Amino acid sequence: MTGRDETTAEAEPTAGARSTTELRPATDADLTTDREMSMPDSPRASGNSVDSLVQHATDSQVCRITLNRPEALNAITPDQRDRIIELLAGASADPDVRAVVLTGTGRGFCAGADLRGTSAGTERVAGDVARTIRLGAQRLIAAVLDCEKPVIAAVNGTAAGIGAHLAFACDLVLAAESARFIEVFVRRGLVPDGGGAYLLPRLIGTHRAKELMFFGDALTAADAERLGLVNRVVPDGELDKTAREWADRLAAGPTRALALTKQLVNASLESDRASAFAAEAAAQEINMTTQDAQEGVASFVERRSPEFKGR
Repeated sequence: MTGRDETTAEAEPTAGARSTTELRPATDADLTTDREMSMPDSPRASGNSVDSLVQHATDSQVCRITLNRPEALNAITPDQRDRIIELLAGASADPDVRAVVLTGTGRGFCAGADLRGTSAGTERVAGDVARTIRLGAQRLIAAVLDCEKPVIAAVNGTAAGIGAHLAFACDLVLAAESARFIEVFVRRGLVPDGGGAYLLPRLIGTHRAKELMFFGDALTAADAERLGLVNRVVPDGELDKTAREWADRLAAGPTRALALTKQLVNASLESDRASAFAAEAAAQEINMTTQDAQEGVASFVERRSPEFKGR
């Protein structure tokens, strides 16, 4: 289960791309200990509201969710996690939202889970860990996968533990050149949770997934792109601009068709050919009832650009 130490995984400047077959071993600089770094108080102790720590705004049909706890590299508390889930569910159901961008402030995208607000002195009951993971980290990842709008991760810095899995669950991943991805669990003697063992093999294959999870080495943005975990790496100063451009393109697209396409692709990883083909045909049947599908066909016949409305 993700824990306190994830919040201390800090980014260090990278001197350039490294080979994916020779990932840089972890160094002391990759993992600042509690003695070396005094973490800020938890949000409850400092009086910060959840809305100030998880900011959101919708503009031009794009919902932007921003983790705003830069002093902790955007490590998330249970309250913040629940707020992200709530915002994703709201974006999924809102017809005026047609794309989502998930990003962070400062040098961290999300350094993992910060569970310091939970009681550490109580006796553990059998099943507590599994229950916490199921209702916490796994529910967060499922909220991204199940969101009916395309979700873009704009990874601005360190993404460690559940923070890395949050990015990998998104439909498209943009990364700043300074971004790093860390499967930090093995460094704590823990099993990857929050969907890591589900997501990584499907994205990069079992052998690469095991390499990342067994060694816990920091992965540069360039290496992540070569492995297929990142769609595009951009200079740090261009990340927000690129994310906005991609989101605007998605928001101008056929929203229901994109939702059905997302469902088909995600489900295909669990399906045999017959089931996948049947789901594809059913999805197209449903999609042809939408206004956007009718507009798309009409624009083709009339030799003009389509004007999709998300309906």
